[in-house]
Amino acid sequence: MHPAQPPKPSRRAVLGGIAAAGAATALGSFTGRASTAHAATAAGTYTVRFDQARRQTIKGLGVEIQADSIGSGNNGLPDTVSGVPLDLTPAERTRFYAEILKGTRSDRGFRYCRLAMGLYYRGLDPTRKLMQDRYPGQRALLADMQDRGGLEGMAVEYWSPAPGWKSSNSFVGGRLKSFEPAFLSEFGDALVADLDHLRAGGLRISHWGLQNEPAYGDLDYSSCTYSPQEYLATFKAVAPKIRAAYPDVLIHAESLDGWTKGIGQALKADAEAMRYVDAWTFHHLHDANADKQLANNYTSGALGKPVFSNEFEYLDGPASDRRCINNAQSIMNWMTFQESPTWFWLHALKPIANAEASGYSLGFWRPPNDTDFSRFPDLAPGHWTYNQQNWNGIAGFVKYMPWDSVRYTVDESQVRLDQRIMAWKTAAGKAVVALTNRSATDSFTFTIDTQTAATFQGNRYTPQARNTNLGTKSGPTLTVTLPPHSVEFWIRTP
Repeated sequence: MHPAQPPKPSRRAVLGGIAAAGAATALGSFTGRASTAHAATAAGTYTVRFDQARRQTIKGLGVEIQADSIGSGNNGLPDTVSGVPLDLTPAERTRFYAEILKGTRSDRGFRYCRLAMGLYYRGLDPTRKLMQDRYPGQRALLADMQDRGGLEGMAVEYWSPAPGWKSSNSFVGGRLKSFEPAFLSEFGDALVADLDHLRAGGLRISHWGLQNEPAYGDLDYSSCTYSPQEYLATFKAVAPKIRAAYPDVLIHAESLDGWTKGIGQALKADAEAMRYVDAWTFHHLHDANADKQLANNYTSGALGKPVFSNEFEYLDGPASDRRCINNAQSIMNWMTFQESPTWFWLHALKPIANAEASGYSLGFWRPPNDTDFSRFPDLAPGHWTYNQQNWNGIAGFVKYMPWDSVRYTVDESQVRLDQRIMAWKTAAGKAVVALTNRSATDSFTFTIDTQTAATFQGNRYTPQARNTNLGTKSGPTLTVTLPPHSVEFWIRTP
């Protein structure tokens, strides 16, 4: 796959950086006992503290679905109707639901599906103020995917509201036409009506977000820009209506920098607005390094609200072996250092002709109208294949970290950047220890005190292979050597 066309400089500059969210080291959030080491050594010692109080409940993972078309390199909104699951043959839909969404589990894998309103769901009613299917059966296909893929529900978020509300009269660019109370009240009613429309089509709503990346307006695809005060006024008008109509839906803000910059600070300063903020969401796309997580304690100013990453991908080029392991470490570091309850990858599948597909996707599909067989010559129209260098770094968590797992502390002799560890128990009480080695050249040995004489069965993931059976080891001490570029899961057997 060719590298993606670079995003516009302002977006890349912001997303490529790390928000300086508090100067204090996050050792209160991190549950180890040692300082960060920048140079990995050949071995480390660890103690899994199942004897201590449990940490956060990990609800499960999320992923986005491209249910309509976007221009290659994120350039424009084509009239072409193309998306997933629409383009897939019936058999390939079934395989996609079983192998990606369920992660080869018999019951359920990913918990949430992010639905991009105004981008991948962008049909309009005659007023151009309400969302509808853009092609016949769009909601029905998504509902079928939701049910057969074992998803709890949709994480609904706007890339753009319907154009009738916007100064640009388009999905692309602009801001709301007015911020007067009467206008915002009517706007809020319309956003509730959008959710009602989705629910009437069989979709369950798990999350709701007012606007994806509200600081950005210099884009060639769907967006809507808000200043901090504009976002605050809109949120205060709309969020209470969402809560009243959908009391169990998680409302989050602000899908870029959480509480750390202008919009988040405006929300934090308003007690009435904070009644409706259930969680803070971030898009910090960078190497998953422990030192960056320690230096950016996103929980420190969160006012007790959970924090999590609801988008992760690579803006600046294709998947790679290093990035495969980096994916695993992003999940682990958000959950270890920020106690996040969930984590979202960007796209489940991308069409093979999209230039950004390699860095963005867990797999590729060939749309029916794609006849360029110089790319993926063996991939038939309506079929999909894995993007192994991305999927293999995530697949083990979908399989071995089921919904409502509970994380426990791990004491580390050193907090290393390229070798990470995380431990949890499933809701059924089965203990799991995840390990990574992001080094490209050196093996690394973990010596782990599990504090139990139980037997653990190992499974390895690499950029080229998934779920390789490693046999068993008996506790209380597990000595496990990971080769370069690998992730392992050690699961307590009955």
